[in-house]
Order: sequence, then structure tokens, then C-alpha cells
Amino acid sequence: MNTNTEQRVAFSETLLKKYDQTGPRYTSYPTALQFSDEFQRKHYLEIAQGTSLSQPEQPLSLYFHIPFCDTICYYCGCNKIVTRNRDLAPIYLQHLHREIDLQSALFNNRKVKQLHLGGGTPTFLSISQMTDLMTKARESFNLDTSDKREFSIEIDPRSINPEGIAALSQIGFNRLSLGVQDFDLAVQKAVNRIQSEQQTESVLSTARAHGFSSVSIDLIYGLPKQSTDSFTTTLDKVISLNPDRIAVYNYAHLPHLFKTQRGIKEHELPSSDTKMAILSLTIEKLTKAGYVYIGMDHFAKPDDELAIAQRTGHLHRNFQGYSTHADCDLVGMGLTSIGKVGHSYSQNYKDIESYYYSLENNQLPIFRGIELDYDDILRRHVINELMCHSRLEFAAIEQTYAIDFKHYFAYAIDALAPFVSDGLVVVEDNLIQITPVGRMLMRNIAMQFDAYLQPEAKSAQRASYSRLI
Repeated sequence: MNTNTEQRVAFSETLLKKYDQTGPRYTSYPTALQFSDEFQRKHYLEIAQGTSLSQPEQPLSLYFHIPFCDTICYYCGCNKIVTRNRDLAPIYLQHLHREIDLQSALFNNRKVKQLHLGGGTPTFLSISQMTDLMTKARESFNLDTSDKREFSIEIDPRSINPEGIAALSQIGFNRLSLGVQDFDLAVQKAVNRIQSEQQTESVLSTARAHGFSSVSIDLIYGLPKQSTDSFTTTLDKVISLNPDRIAVYNYAHLPHLFKTQRGIKEHELPSSDTKMAILSLTIEKLTKAGYVYIGMDHFAKPDDELAIAQRTGHLHRNFQGYSTHADCDLVGMGLTSIGKVGHSYSQNYKDIESYYYSLENNQLPIFRGIELDYDDILRRHVINELMCHSRLEFAAIEQTYAIDFKHYFAYAIDALAPFVSDGLVVVEDNLIQITPVGRMLMRNIAMQFDAYLQPEAKSAQRASYSRLI
């Protein structure tokens, strides 16, 4: 595997503009748009119990969704409940604990190697409540206690103090993801998220002092009042903090879908040319600072687990983005959570009333999902290889799935012709290699292998996706 090619990325404004369109992020394949309410909890129960009987040593990844936020960030498109009423948390946790009971009974003490607390704002919970949640998880599941575990939590630096960070370490977390978005005060005011550099630095330094093995910082480009100069300053400040990972997301302004975004003044949004310039300088500054471009929005230090997994061919994508454990079944718990168990995806109810009602009747709150067929499994493998490793060797796919790759994917290979002409992809007799400039457009390339996007597509729900750039 040519790891040097994998770790390089090149920027071409002309090609990015040419191929800028909407498309999936491929945190799953098929995507959530293909989930159906024909897939019911009984199907999930059969699949989960079957995997634990057939693969009792396969590890687990747990995701807990905490939906509450006490303030509105105007850019946010996440599933959340905005409230300052802390009395809602005990009621939610009571139901989440019941869901843990129902889920853990399905998995026969399988080892949990990964755990993630996301939101919303997980630090909406008190340290006591998070301690109780982790205690419940530990009593119900077989949590890994070694240094190899990856137990992470999303942190709002405005809602936690050094004592809280120390407590998170004591209850088992060893990774943090910090929301920053932008350090510029004018931008912060425009999106209703005021967060000082000191708050962020304090959380990060405290986390290191208490032995957290990885700290990630999230940024967003395309926010109102951003400029290349202001974002350069933010990047310099983030680089000086020396996080292990940096995610730089593209802001998608969709106020017709997300009511909170109506608080943003559209005339203050940067132009497409400014966004392109910000993206270019981001890639330049982060790679010059020594970060490896993992793919999509993610950068990591060369010795980070993500970079190592990419070099060794073990990188994976799931609903939290890039991941290091492709072998894990993902059990999603909490409102709106999505899981991947066996060859299936399932999602919990999005409204709190239905979520509570199911659990009060001792039923998992699953309302839709999909069981993958052979073609789905094959294409998921292909798309994952392209999205994670920028390279696909036909022989490995042919051996695993007993197909003639060029015949099976003749349409997709033909569809790659423009990408080949533009120097984004190299197609040889036995492999597809995405070039450094093509890595910025890997979603476009992966889309050519998506059966649900082809002219004569499989039965599918159509909807708008976010823009690729």
C-alpha cells in the first residue's frame, strides 16, 4: 500500500468548483435516507442475538446520545433539545438506563472497546449523573479497562471546569472532543456561541494533566463574518494548542431544515470564493504544521490512532466519522441514536415521547432501519476503502465476494472517466487509486459506486444532501 500517496492532499480550486455538488458523507452505506420503518425492533433483536451466537468474541462500540443543550448555537443542525431545565436530565437518564438493560441482554458479555458520549451537549449532565451513567454501563456491559480502550466524550468548554475534567478521567474517559468552531469574537456573536480562548486552553491543559490520550478540536468554516484573515488567526491559535486531531467542518446553511439557523443573517455569510480560500489555507496550514489529512474534514498527528489505522489499512467510517475499529458492532442508545449490528442499521425514535413510551413498555425504541443485502455489503466495502484509504485493489474484493470486479462495476468504472481525465483518479487493470488532488473529492468518487444514486437505482428515498465542499 502506498502510504505516502494516501497521506498527501493537494488543493485545486478549479476542480473543487467543477465538482462541487450535493452528496452523502458515507458514515454508513446505505445511508440513513434508505432506512425504512419496515425494519422493526423484532428484526433488530433477531440480528443482535444472532451475531452474539455466531461471533461471541466480536467486540462492541457503544454510543450514548445526550440531546440537551442549554443555549442555541445558530449553526447547529444536530438533533437536540434546547432547555435550561436540568430537571429533564434525570427523567431522560432513567429511560436511558432501561435501554442499557434491554441492549446489554442481547450481547453475551462481549468486550466493549469503544464508547462515545455525544449530543447535544453531554456536559449538560452533572458529573454525578455521568458517573451514574458510566457505572450503569460498566455493570451492564463488559467495558474494556485497558489503556487500549477508546472512551470519548464531546465537551463544551463553557460548561465544565478542571474538577469536572478530572472526574471524567476517573470514571473511565480517556479521549475528549472540544467544540470551538471559531475563536473570532465577531463570528462567535454572529452564531450565538461566546467561548474564550482561556476556557478552551484550560480544558485542554487539564485533560493532558489527567492523562487523556487524545484531544480533538472541532472548527467550522463558512460561518457568518468569517474571512481568510480571521480564520488564519483561529488556525494559528488552534495549532498552538497542539491537539491530537482537528476536524474542520463545512457549514451548510439550510434554514428550511434547521430552525436554529434562521438566527444567522445570510448577508453575513462568506462568499463561495472566500469559503474556498479558507479551505485552501486550512489544508496548507495544518499539513505544514505536521497534521496528516485523514479525509473529509479530519486531520490528525502522524502518531495518532487514526493516522496509524490509515497507514495499516484498518481505518473505518461510522456515524461518528472516522474510526479505528472496523471489527466492532456499534450499539446506539438514546434519542435518535443509530447503531450498526451485523449487516444492519437501526435508529431510535426522534421524538422524546415515543422514545419514553417504548422503554416504559420494556421495548427497544427502534423505529426504522435496514438489513443489508449482498450488493449493499459489497458496495459498503468498496466505498469504505475509497473513503478511508483512497485506494481499492480489485483482487481483494474479487476474492472476498466471488465477483469479476470490472464486470460487476462496469458502469461505475465508466463513470470515473471524467475523474481520470481531470487527474483525480488513476484506474489500472487491478486497482483504483485516488490522487492527492482527488482526495478532496473522495465523496464524488465514492458516489459512482452508490447503487441508490445510479440512473436505474434500487428502490430508494430521495432527498437533498449537504454540499460536498
